[in-house]
Amino acid sequence: MFRLASILYTIISATLAGIFFITALATGNDTLVPILAAVAAGYIVALPATYFITKMIMENA
Repeated sequence: MFRLASILYTIISATLAGIFFITALATGNDTLVPILAAVAAGYIVALPATYFITKMIMENA
């Protein structure tokens, strides 16, 4: 389960960090601190998302 979760985390975290980055830029936050906060929030939100997605995959496998 850990191998699957680590592979999924790399994909999910990059995707969410990118989405949060674009959202920060689209809302007019174009300085360093809000952008870094948005990207960090993307990586943090990816942890529970990865857990639940991995759990769903393992239950259906």
